[in-house]
Amino acid sequence: MTDQTWEYEGYDPVDERLRESLCTLGNGYFATRGALPECTADDVHYPGSYAAGCYNRLVSDVAGRQVENEDMVNLPNWLPLRFRLPGDTDAGTWFSPDTAALLDHHQTLHLSSGLLERRSRYADGQGRRLVVRQLRLVHMADPHLATLRTEFTAENFSGRLEVEATLDGTVTNGGVPRYGDLDGSHLTHVHTGTAAVDTVWLRCRTRTSDIRVAMAARLAVPTTVSTRHTASRATQRTLLQLTPGRTVTVDKTAALHTSRDPAISDPLRAALDRVQGAPDFDELLDRHISAWDQLWRRAELEVPGEAGSILRLHLFHVLQTLSPHTAELDVGVPARGLHGEAYRGHVFWDELFVLPYLNLHFPEVSRALLRYRHRRLEQACTAARGIGRAGALYPWQSGSDGREETQELHLNPRSGRWLPDHSRLQHHVGSAIAYNVLQYCEASGDIEFLHTKGAEMLLQIARFWADSATYDESLGRHRIRGVVGPDEYHDAYPGAKEPGLDDNAYTNVTAAWVLARTLEVLRSLPAPRRQELFERTGLDGGELEVWEDVSRTLHVPFHEDVISQFDGYGSLMELDWDGYRKRYEDIRRLDRILEAEGDTVNRYQASKQADVLMLGYLFSPAELQGLFRRLGYRLDEATWRRTVDHYLHRTSHGSTLSGLVHGWVLARARRADAWSYCQEALRGDIADLQGGTTGEGIHLGAMAGTLDLVQRGLTGLETRQGALWLDPAPLPELSSYGFALRYQGHWGVQLRLERGVLKISVPASDRSAVDVRLADRSICVRPGETCRLLLPD
Repeated sequence: MTDQTWEYEGYDPVDERLRESLCTLGNGYFATRGALPECTADDVHYPGSYAAGCYNRLVSDVAGRQVENEDMVNLPNWLPLRFRLPGDTDAGTWFSPDTAALLDHHQTLHLSSGLLERRSRYADGQGRRLVVRQLRLVHMADPHLATLRTEFTAENFSGRLEVEATLDGTVTNGGVPRYGDLDGSHLTHVHTGTAAVDTVWLRCRTRTSDIRVAMAARLAVPTTVSTRHTASRATQRTLLQLTPGRTVTVDKTAALHTSRDPAISDPLRAALDRVQGAPDFDELLDRHISAWDQLWRRAELEVPGEAGSILRLHLFHVLQTLSPHTAELDVGVPARGLHGEAYRGHVFWDELFVLPYLNLHFPEVSRALLRYRHRRLEQACTAARGIGRAGALYPWQSGSDGREETQELHLNPRSGRWLPDHSRLQHHVGSAIAYNVLQYCEASGDIEFLHTKGAEMLLQIARFWADSATYDESLGRHRIRGVVGPDEYHDAYPGAKEPGLDDNAYTNVTAAWVLARTLEVLRSLPAPRRQELFERTGLDGGELEVWEDVSRTLHVPFHEDVISQFDGYGSLMELDWDGYRKRYEDIRRLDRILEAEGDTVNRYQASKQADVLMLGYLFSPAELQGLFRRLGYRLDEATWRRTVDHYLHRTSHGSTLSGLVHGWVLARARRADAWSYCQEALRGDIADLQGGTTGEGIHLGAMAGTLDLVQRGLTGLETRQGALWLDPAPLPELSSYGFALRYQGHWGVQLRLERGVLKISVPASDRSAVDVRLADRSICVRPGETCRLLLPD
């Protein structure tokens, strides 16, 4: 492991799916898992390719109920390439780690160039040794192309090697065992054909969404190629003549198009034109590396040591999922990247952890991701009307068209029982979208978006919160009832017949913030635009008065001078944390443990992940205190510290986001304890801390969040009021780092913190100076200038 490479030595079937996820290659349009090309899907390996936004909906019979699910589709597999030596009496056995002696095996993920290199030494039953080296890329310059170079070298024999390269349309969605009861057959009408001596094609459709998918593959070999078409497969076959020490090369180049692509008439025609016009491997590689060079310059990050290496891996996977190509697509942020089928490829609130990073490097991508939400604003308004509310209710899980995709049932693998899933009550996803709108506009200076699409989303989200609040005469405050907070463990009161909790603190505080900030935005609109918006939405002064009132009177419960996660939380039982750790060791999924015991986490003061503490992630200490003051509560430093301590000891960290949020909050509240949580966030996927889940797809929010921890968390960086605000809180373990930003038209603004000195450089341009504000001073850094600031101890 270095800053530039991620390496694996040896072969262990147990680790293969984790490797495949972490060695996924992509370009924002599509991605392919890092499976070995000679291996098929089984209990060990899971090759998969996924195109952003390509979903299909199926109905399955689960536990006696008809359940509808929409999934990101596993597309036809372009990768297969297998090989064998003839036996004494038969055609021989195809080489794979499971059928032949694997003498050596080494994989290197080249982060700087987006290249996966593999070198293996096989031996067959006759002692013949074959060296296989492969280079694989999913092209970052041309998002529709991928290519695989395979080099075969005989060590101690001469003879023929049979090679088969295939486009495989028999694939299904089968990468997540707990989804095994669901129908995973998403492709239909699979047809194959030959376009030229060296080129084959495959086309198909998704079963219900009717997305046409086409692939074409070109094989470059020094010998003749024959073609064979079987059911749903197009195969090219060649025989190579090997001699000891001489390397023979096979290059396979594939093109992918779907009917979702712009500026094409037919996906098959587009794929054939693309692959037949593609240059050779070496030129493709040069263009690909050049594209990655440009990405790395825009996302420059310098962090020393192991943390820096892991952060670079995280950045690599963020860029593969959400690249500049994403800006041309109608897609959201898939919580598990384009790396696997967990969460069915759905879009959750993870953009809350992703967009703040992208805003300051690839604002055009952030804008596109927000447009995904805006295009589904009408559907969100329809969902709100469906439960008798005004405004917009965005879904907890979103896919193709913006309807609620959260499953009605979920499987507890410990008990084997299918249970009701109430996570769709996490209405706070609307506040996350509003937060991202305002963060994006502050960082980019995109006033046009704020005044148009941004204002439209903010208005409808604020309207939903105001209409969700009911006035309680006994409290003299407004309340929001029947919701679920970020914790997710608690979805009902003990013994209650109906799901939902009252006055989740995170939900209420963020709702108040949305209302207040939306009022500010509406007041700042140019008069003609404000009139237009009010006329289109039926908004009037009376409704705005209600918003103002609700934004100041939402109830925030407390118990024992601590912010309560929800009303009644303080009355729940305490859990025997030590006892459960002794019995189960890993209690991250405490909810599953208790349910399997016939109990429920709803009875206990126990959280899956940060809930109340999420407030300290979203808002600086000063802003959070101001929010509580506006609501009529006093949140002093002592109360916040008690709150942090209370939940710190009552959280099982059953989410990769939990360590991130706790590390972020503790960097300000209890610095000595922060690093252990930061390390958990850094290691969440590489060490698969959630127990096998990374093999089903990375956790994109946690990966992007660790980048933002350095970018905004440790620097205290905020973009507001037209300035960069900084309040550094360096950790002893991470006190020196640097990165580049794109801020309001300034490309490549450099920030570097080292030994108590903050260095800010603004590249030369015709832009105005950058206004930088710290707690004790304000400065203006003009283009072409560098400023060094000595920070207080």
